[in-house]
Amino acid sequence: MSRSTPPAAPRRPAGAARCTVTVCRGCCCGDIVPGLDHAAQLRDLRRALNGTADVRVTDCLDACEHANVIVVQPSPAGRAAGGRPVWLGLVNDLDATADIVAWAERGGPGLADPPDILGLYVFTPSRRVRARAED
Repeated sequence: MSRSTPPAAPRRPAGAARCTVTVCRGCCCGDIVPGLDHAAQLRDLRRALNGTADVRVTDCLDACEHANVIVVQPSPAGRAAGGRPVWLGLVNDLDATADIVAWAERGGPGLADPPDILGLYVFTPSRRVRARAED
């Protein structure tokens, strides 16, 4: 984890509305980054966020220049508080994955500020790409 990672909040009760972490695993994401065990990254996200956030895998998000792409979508409460989906690109190291986990455990967009280091990974995809992925 990065040095700026805040303490983790208690896990949410089962069934509570939670944020969604969408992991791109089509086209380029999931296979072109040398030295990264893509299957382990996904497995670690699922294990760490079990009971805290929903993790889903999607086909190509058409943002290949940012591989590996992960989108953190707010829970209903996070959206009501003003949270919007946050697109993270070049998530190719364990520290970035751990920071995403820490943020989701604290509630994700709208409910908790992300660790500062994740600001380096944020990008804005085209409207067409956003519309398709955020439905």
